[in-house]
Amino acid sequence: MTARILALCNQKGGVGKSTTTFHLARAAVLAGKRVLVVDNDPQGNLTSVAAAKVVGDDQAGLADALSARAPESIRDVIVAGVWPGLDVVPTSGTTLGYVRDELVLAGAGREGRLREALATVANDYDLIFIDCAPSLDQLTINGLTAAEAVTIVTHSKLFSANGLAQLLDTIDNVREYYNRTLRVTGIIINQHEEQTVSGRTWHDDLITAAAARGLTVLTPPIPKRVVISDATEAARGLDEWGSAEATTLGALYADHLASIEGALS
Repeated sequence: MTARILALCNQKGGVGKSTTTFHLARAAVLAGKRVLVVDNDPQGNLTSVAAAKVVGDDQAGLADALSARAPESIRDVIVAGVWPGLDVVPTSGTTLGYVRDELVLAGAGREGRLREALATVANDYDLIFIDCAPSLDQLTINGLTAAEAVTIVTHSKLFSANGLAQLLDTIDNVREYYNRTLRVTGIIINQHEEQTVSGRTWHDDLITAAAARGLTVLTPPIPKRVVISDATEAARGLDEWGSAEATTLGALYADHLASIEGALS
């Protein structure tokens, strides 16, 4: 069975895409799935928490698998993840930023390099998560072109709401030119502050904006909780953290994963 491939994206940084990818991957592993996460962000934040061993700056990674100048395939660069059942296509150092610049000049076929690379390992996994860069550049376009579907991660804040239309326009362009079957499985509102007036207001506005585009906001939103970032930085699943709050939040990620997979079926 070929893996379902899901991209997580937002052109705005700091919305928690890598954290969300990490905890969705944990939920998938706990469900018995074989999972591959692809760190498609030059910052390499996902690699730093998801890889079982430290990935050095000189170690081959996603950049090498995408570059026409390197001999490595994506299978060559995969490393073990922090849990059994999880593998990682890592990013470290500055090389993925250089490959992003290479893709700008690469010409025809550049948008499909990640799709072609993942096709060679797709039968080894049940789910592949692509953690996209906080931009709308060639790396993100490669992620969207490779994916079967995209989940948007955002905040219930002014600038996140304003940027949603731009991101959806980019998804529409990728669908038109590179990936006609690309779907949006929904929008995850992350780090939500329900106790604030602005948080509730922008949450409602995001739901309205999503409905106008025929999209679904996954409910309930992921609340802003220190335990989520603490568990991520410690490279542990919320179920491994040991508190009732963490266990409840881990179940919320599992519910969102079930919703995403339901949208894919």
